Amino acid sequence: MLRERRLLSRGLFVELVVWQVPAPVRGSSHTFKYRLALVADGECVLRYDNEAGKGDHRHLGSTELPYSFTSASQLLNDFWADVEDWRCKHANRNA
Repeated sequence: MLRERRLLSRGLFVELVVWQVPAPVRGSSHTFKYRLALVADGECVLRYDNEAGKGDHRHLGSTELPYSFTSASQLLNDFWADVEDWRCKHANRNA
């Protein structure tokens, strides 16, 4: 469904991968498999995924939190909101 790598600025990019599967992955109740990541200077600083057995969750730095999946479009909206939040919090560190 979606496979994209987008450069946001020097050293900062997102990778978006979403595909539909015939049956839910173990731990999820929907038929989407996804991996959405924000990478800063080679380090994954934000990631949403639904690894088999773990279900829907997101990683904010080293913290893993559950994620309530409602739709693929909401997933992307939530991810981009977290990307913008991360960028705002880290904008002054690189200035």
